Amino acid sequence: MLSKYVSQVNFNSYDEFIKSFEVRVPDNFNFAYDVVDEIARTTPDKVAIVWCNDKGEEAVFTFGQLKYYSDKAANFFKSVGIKKGDPVMLILKRRYEFWFCILALHKLGAVCIPATHLLTAKDIVYRNNAADIKMIVTVNEEDVIKHVEDAQKESPTLKFKALVGGSREGWYDFNSELEKADENFVRPTGEEATKNSDTSLIYFTSGTTGMPKMVQHDFTYPLGHILTAKYWQNVQEDGLHLTVADTGWAKAVWGKIYGQWTAGSAVFVYDYDKFVPKELLEVIVKYGVTTFCAPPTIYRFFIKEDLTKYDFSKLKYCVVAGEPLNPEVYNQFYKATGLKLMEGYGQTECTVALATYSWMDPKPGSMGKPSPGYDIDIVDENGNSCDVGEEGQIVIRTDKRIPPGMFNGYYRDEELTKKVWNNGIYYTGDMAWRDEDGYFWFVGRADDVIKSSGYRIGPFEVESALLEHPAVLECAITAVPDPIRGQIVKATVVLAKGYTAGDDLAKELQEHVKTVTAPYKYPRIIEFVDELPKTISGKIRRVEIREQDSK
Repeated sequence: MLSKYVSQVNFNSYDEFIKSFEVRVPDNFNFAYDVVDEIARTTPDKVAIVWCNDKGEEAVFTFGQLKYYSDKAANFFKSVGIKKGDPVMLILKRRYEFWFCILALHKLGAVCIPATHLLTAKDIVYRNNAADIKMIVTVNEEDVIKHVEDAQKESPTLKFKALVGGSREGWYDFNSELEKADENFVRPTGEEATKNSDTSLIYFTSGTTGMPKMVQHDFTYPLGHILTAKYWQNVQEDGLHLTVADTGWAKAVWGKIYGQWTAGSAVFVYDYDKFVPKELLEVIVKYGVTTFCAPPTIYRFFIKEDLTKYDFSKLKYCVVAGEPLNPEVYNQFYKATGLKLMEGYGQTECTVALATYSWMDPKPGSMGKPSPGYDIDIVDENGNSCDVGEEGQIVIRTDKRIPPGMFNGYYRDEELTKKVWNNGIYYTGDMAWRDEDGYFWFVGRADDVIKSSGYRIGPFEVESALLEHPAVLECAITAVPDPIRGQIVKATVVLAKGYTAGDDLAKELQEHVKTVTAPYKYPRIIEFVDELPKTISGKIRRVEIREQDSK
């Protein structure tokens, strides 16, 4: 399957990879038909999904079964009036019905809008009206149901609601409708057939200001994730890949469907409500996960467990993304498992744009080097390329070519699109610097960088210094306004077991930072907390800490 869509499958070096790798994009590509159904036709018993939850339930789905259920789901959606171009929101957490639905919507040419179950009624109203959502499919959880029902009163385009795993007045019972639906769905032709330029996915993604943006991807987007899965995550033919992500976030399509299946790997789904490091480690070992991707938060908790208890003999490769990896976490995980954590960087707007690929020696804390097809630079405030070691904003130059998987702009917001993507340059909003070997090092979001007494201080370096102290489990560095210095550094710290918050420990941590990094970077304020605010995907929400401090 993979060889159909790439110029060359195997490479001997990063240089050869950069020079020779190219994605072949066929006309009218549709992932559901051209990858999933094609695998179902040739090897129907090939495993696609291994699923379990924290209640002990299990399920395995082959590609033959995925074709069967996605055809039935497509017929169900069609029967209620969903057609090409209609936006449908999926709030399905890690339920396996998500995969039936997204494939079915691709088959119809409808627009899939994955969403998190943490949305309030107000959030859902905004999304419904911003994207003219016609149908919502959701898990059978009272809070989610109530928010959807409350939102419907202010959502004129929302016509249909379906419930997975239950029945309720005013809602379709998805599972019973699926059972009744015809199992044969014929690929549409003519005007109803999908084209490469048609919109297949919209992700609502929040910045630090304003309402969430609508990131729009077309039907070629899955092919861009061949890079993500095959060459960064290093998934194996007939392997089992686990990316820790809820289906409401773009990380799920990075790691739980497109590139993995195209490259021949099954995906593993662990459906849980509360992250318990010990339980996640146990399922990784029990089910024989071969490749693994998670944000740094997960690894930070892993290294606090006794990793010698676990048999990682089937686990061959681990990658990390979402935030920079603190070197201390890298070193401890490597010491315990013998596995090097390979970092990557990308956004909802693109695929993996920078990565430490298998031919490269990882530099802990570095995002790695540019992916093939991505012309990446670091520029200063005037748009000039930065020298080695000079901090600036990461940009993707698209004047010569646009990498497969880049977004098509922000849906219904031409002004915002032009603001970040103009004159053939896409501005990521992320600050970094490049070393003499061409590796990129993350500094922070442009609005996370702290300017204190004329110094520019990136939060990541200070966080890494603090994490080297055994008392620190997690931390977040933010800026606090100061009348003399402009801004000063604040550390919000979660302590490891056995340590007690207090002035003495705060002073000890401050002195520790002064010895590990430049003394002017030390946190002048330290606040001890029980937990840090995070997104459901594990990213620390520094903006929330800043907002609390400004009240």
